[in-house]
Amino acid sequence: MPGGAPGRKHWSMSDTEAYLPRHLIPELEDAIASARVVNLIGPRQVGKTTLVRDLFGYGRFVTLDDAAVLAAIDADPEGQLMSLMDDLGDAPLVIDEAQRSKRLALAIKRMVDASRRKGQFVLTGSSNVFTTTEVADSLAGRMRTLKLWPLTAAEIKMVSVNRLMDWAMQKAPSLDQIADPEPVSRGDYIDLILAGGYPETRTLSLRSRQRQYRDYIDAVVDRDVADIMPVRKPDALRILIDQMAARTSCEINTSELAKLTKLQRVTVDQYLDILKRLSMLTKLGAWTSGEAKREIKTPKYHFVDTGIACALRRFRESTFDPDDTPQALGGLLESYVLNEIQRALPMQDNDYRLYHWRSADQREIDIVVDGGSHLALIEVKSSASVTAEDFKQIKWFATDGPGRSRTCSGIVFYLGRDKLTFGDRSFALPVSSLWSEYGT
Repeated sequence: MPGGAPGRKHWSMSDTEAYLPRHLIPELEDAIASARVVNLIGPRQVGKTTLVRDLFGYGRFVTLDDAAVLAAIDADPEGQLMSLMDDLGDAPLVIDEAQRSKRLALAIKRMVDASRRKGQFVLTGSSNVFTTTEVADSLAGRMRTLKLWPLTAAEIKMVSVNRLMDWAMQKAPSLDQIADPEPVSRGDYIDLILAGGYPETRTLSLRSRQRQYRDYIDAVVDRDVADIMPVRKPDALRILIDQMAARTSCEINTSELAKLTKLQRVTVDQYLDILKRLSMLTKLGAWTSGEAKREIKTPKYHFVDTGIACALRRFRESTFDPDDTPQALGGLLESYVLNEIQRALPMQDNDYRLYHWRSADQREIDIVVDGGSHLALIEVKSSASVTAEDFKQIKWFATDGPGRSRTCSGIVFYLGRDKLTFGDRSFALPVSSLWSEYGT
């Protein structure tokens, strides 16, 4: 860059702070070895930059959060990138908050068209910089996109990634293959839900943590949303976020939300899409068997981080006491389980997709994990006991319902301490099984 490259920085491992190791590291290593561009996206402050610094231990780093760097990149993207890549050798150029530049994607495309070297660029950001279909399509086979979520319980406890979905999809899953789950009390589960998974924020006191989470939402609305689409009514967007926190794990009526937020329905749909692209919300589509007249196709939305959802709702430990609002735990626990499963999916041996299911006569399954010929049917129960009645919908779905042509395993996650079998590939597992060891 003329006058020196703003934002240019070399680093070594001594520059990094100690942090919890992330399960995505092997996937990231594989991506860098096999693709010219690696696109690491995820919510702000989940540790994307720290992760790539720890992985390489060397390299060159620029951040487009720096206005001067962003201006220089936008003025001459190819020239600046070539300057930054001088004498890098096999190390990648890491560009943080890459989505802030509207000209970066095309410049990177041109550069990787001219060089077949793997691992040339690692981009990190809160949303996907390659939003133009033409550019994304032209990078097919040359780019891999990975998502870094907030911390899982397994990462917080520094144990191996859970492989429960691979376990459930076996020909004959056995409880003996799952290590005895950690004994966790109801209060401990509530603490995990309240804390959330943001590395620096989750360890603060409840008061400080919840203030910081609410400030985080303001930063997302004020800065990150604008990278995707200008928002004319940011206050209405904040109200929508509050409403979604109160509706985590629910099917969403956008007409109702439009009335509450005083927005047009099409605007609500646009805002929900933005929040999904910023990894604040997960949209869980409806699983369908083709029996269209009997199945509801409304999606469910889950808040990606229960700590933020609780902060927005001003929840404390006492909120879930019997004389307060104990029923609020159900939706949050379902979102917590969904998030733990979703974050572990890239590390499973096979590829799975997540859905929910509900019929017109009100039968429903909280989470359907689709593995092709196999399905895992998951219910989440916020009590410490489980009975055969809790498997009623699962067993109907698998034997007489739309899953009868598939091999189905049923799991009820609950707050008790014992792993139990209820026959016909149906199991009750403590929620803490999500961070238990699994082996064949």
